[in-house]
Amino acid sequence: MSQRPRRRCEGTAMGAIVLDLRPGLGVGPFTLGMPICEAFAQIEQQPNIYDVVHVKYFDEEPLKLDIVISFPDHGFHIRFDPWSQRLRLIEIFDVKRLQMRYATSLIGGPSTLATFVAVYALFGPTFPGIYDKDRGVYTLFYPGLSFAFPIPSQYTDCCHDGEDGTTPVTCRVSIYDSSTDKKVGVGSLMDKATAPPLPVGSLYMEEVHVKLGEELYFTVGGQHIPFGASPQDVWTELGRPCGIHQKQVDQMVIHSASDPRPRTTLCGDYFYNYFTRGLDILFDGQTHKIKKFVLHTNYPGHADFNSYIKCNFIIFSSHFEGSFEEVNSRVHRITPSTKWEQVKEILGDCGRAAIQTQGSTSNPFGSTYVYGYQNVAFEQVMKNGYIATVTLFQS
Repeated sequence: MSQRPRRRCEGTAMGAIVLDLRPGLGVGPFTLGMPICEAFAQIEQQPNIYDVVHVKYFDEEPLKLDIVISFPDHGFHIRFDPWSQRLRLIEIFDVKRLQMRYATSLIGGPSTLATFVAVYALFGPTFPGIYDKDRGVYTLFYPGLSFAFPIPSQYTDCCHDGEDGTTPVTCRVSIYDSSTDKKVGVGSLMDKATAPPLPVGSLYMEEVHVKLGEELYFTVGGQHIPFGASPQDVWTELGRPCGIHQKQVDQMVIHSASDPRPRTTLCGDYFYNYFTRGLDILFDGQTHKIKKFVLHTNYPGHADFNSYIKCNFIIFSSHFEGSFEEVNSRVHRITPSTKWEQVKEILGDCGRAAIQTQGSTSNPFGSTYVYGYQNVAFEQVMKNGYIATVTLFQS
């Protein structure tokens, strides 16, 4: 778990913010289905409001549990599906710390208690809720929205009879996609929340297909981009890059016996950065032709986390004979979910690895291993065996 430094401005009260509540859509600047990098961008734009932020994830198995961004001062957190890294659920766990605006009315916060009666008055009648006897919680459901109330078992029937502010106060508010008509709440009901479908034409999580072999084959969105293609070709197929920067040093030159240049030689090569596709393209500084593709998985716990959107790549070896349409029916393919041990089963053992420390022995993210095969190199996150980046090149 990591925590951003405290940056609270003097005079800003905890829990004083007001966020618009949008049932089935989101709360404040956070919209269901948004990629995690967009959520971080919203946080960075308002550092005086979101001044204490906790990022939680399961380091050993990052695909097993949600990636959670928590705002303890404001009593809510947002949950991202670990595979797609898209927002699937918003939970307000301390309603007294967060005031919500629905239409023209306010609910929650220290001054407007979100009682059972207040919820009914604001959102109207609904079908009978669900009582969880083990937790002592009664949950009311509206489309894309649920309210949980702590109700001791002996008072279960009383929650409909209150007339004033002494009725139970909401202990949990859940905001989730309503398109599937699922009831999402506390406990096991929380797992039913899923990110909404991607809009038609969305490029997020667009598949990148790679076939290894003597002539490496690389396609994005069905468009083949060959090695040796020019910047103009790339602009035509992928559009304007998010950024362009010159590569200062070729760190792997020292490993090449055929290249006598010293380790500190400045490099004229340059990258096209497609952060929103999880992709970098390296061009030769003299010929202006593609030399490398770099694919990023955006796993938490890696130094590049949140710099790129996750690249949804599918890599299969030269042993596979068939069309790209047949890839999904094959067991032996490499994706962002593939662990290093599985990669070795598919491609074979490649021997010893180079160790990368991001330039510092005190790097808080730890070292990673880089394994090389013909035309491809894998950077493995050391602790959990997942791949951080894949670099494709022509031998």
